[in-house]
Amino acid sequence: MPRSLACLLPLLFAAHAHAAALPDRVILVGDSTMASTTGYGDALCARFTPDTACLNLARGGRSSASFRAEGRWDEVQQLLRDGGAFRKTYVLIQFGHNDQPGKPGRSTDYVNEFPANMTRYLEEARALGAEPVLVTPLSRRSFKDGYVRNDLAPWAATVRRIAQTTRTPLVDLNALSLNAVQAMGQEEANKLARTGSNFDYTHLGPLGAERFSGIMAQELKRRVPALAPALRGGR
Repeated sequence: MPRSLACLLPLLFAAHAHAAALPDRVILVGDSTMASTTGYGDALCARFTPDTACLNLARGGRSSASFRAEGRWDEVQQLLRDGGAFRKTYVLIQFGHNDQPGKPGRSTDYVNEFPANMTRYLEEARALGAEPVLVTPLSRRSFKDGYVRNDLAPWAATVRRIAQTTRTPLVDLNALSLNAVQAMGQEEANKLARTGSNFDYTHLGPLGAERFSGIMAQELKRRVPALAPALRGGR
């Protein structure tokens, strides 16, 4: 073995060991169904081991358009640029609720604008060295004639299609939460909501946050195997 190569090997091994020792980071990007106090995001962060950084940057009322327009995505990009202290950063991206029609300043066209926005998020995350994970929107918990009304189906289908064409990991939370809510029925589903005057069929109280964060954790283990050792519990 050439002397120069022999001298370099310890340095290469040391660099590899240092990279392996760095923690991973998870950043949550989305709307109120993922945000603190109204969604499952904080409960999901609590399921990661202490050496995995988890930042819940989801905000209520945001759509795939307004999250960027308000500068929230700029904050995420800056974090990714400063990501040298982490081995890998995973960015979970979930929008759809506020992209629906009738919400001025937030609504998007799911045929054109919504897919363009979602694709741009994942491309920019990748360009900064992160691994994006797409998440379909959490189902609402309103029933009609005994069945959950999935008014978010077009947005969920769009996210699935983007994930397939861009080879991006996907957590199909819309399908998983729809099935879970359908199985429990309206009475049990109501227990997942916030209580009192804050009750609705969209946002989550503690029980809902715990339930859906467990579903998220279990599916992340399947769809992003590298994160499995960092996740505790599920369902």
